[in-house]
Amino acid sequence: MMPVPDPHPDVFDIEWPLRVADVDRAGRLKFDAATRHIQDIGSDQLREMGFEEIHPLWIVRRTMIDMIEPIAFKDMLRLRRWCSGTSNRWCDMRVRIEGRRAGLIESEAFWININRETQGPSRISDDFLAGLQRTTEVDRLRWKAYLKAGSRATADDVREYPVRVSDIDIFDHMNNSVYWSVIEDYLYAQPELVAAPLRVTIEHDLPVALGDRLEIARHVHPAGSTDAFGEDLADRAVTTLTYLVGDEVKAIACLFPL
Repeated sequence: MMPVPDPHPDVFDIEWPLRVADVDRAGRLKFDAATRHIQDIGSDQLREMGFEEIHPLWIVRRTMIDMIEPIAFKDMLRLRRWCSGTSNRWCDMRVRIEGRRAGLIESEAFWININRETQGPSRISDDFLAGLQRTTEVDRLRWKAYLKAGSRATADDVREYPVRVSDIDIFDHMNNSVYWSVIEDYLYAQPELVAAPLRVTIEHDLPVALGDRLEIARHVHPAGSTDAFGEDLADRAVTTLTYLVGDEVKAIACLFPL
């Protein structure tokens, strides 16, 4: 991921405390809570830049989070956010989350600007785009999927994940952070993964709506069998989680140790 351009006047920098609802039973900042923080600092930066009314609606297509070192309960979080790539309708935004005492999480998310009336991708205003481009030279950002869905037929297991009313956001579909609750459920049974640096990526294909029967298909690819993921990952296990409603792939997650 792009290193933080610090010091830089266009890196948005804010602090807030790590609270009890954000941590697991061991006191670790959870992935779903970190994702809510990533969303919240985005809203704060929009407001700070004066574009909250002009560009109020964004959806995320991909979020990549590297948990380098866990951040523990009662620490103070420092969050820094800046742009790492732009196009005229979407952008990559980096967020670094650090604990004042210890801990580090790095993230990058692909955000699409949405038109309030059409609910489709919309052009970013020139003045807002100019502000984003002060921290990056990438101005022709294009979408390219990193992940490939696994099939239900070849899955190690498939389980249902109930969609609750409280999971639904203003777009009338399941909020991005809830997809990361699925990750936390998986990590509960794999504590060794959070004992070392870990990368988790989620790509969103289609929205999940209230009333959908969401199922999670898990595929575990042992070390030595991961040629499809590139030579850099041939020496470690890779897990994919495919979010399914019927035959439709809604999202794909990928987890592996760094």
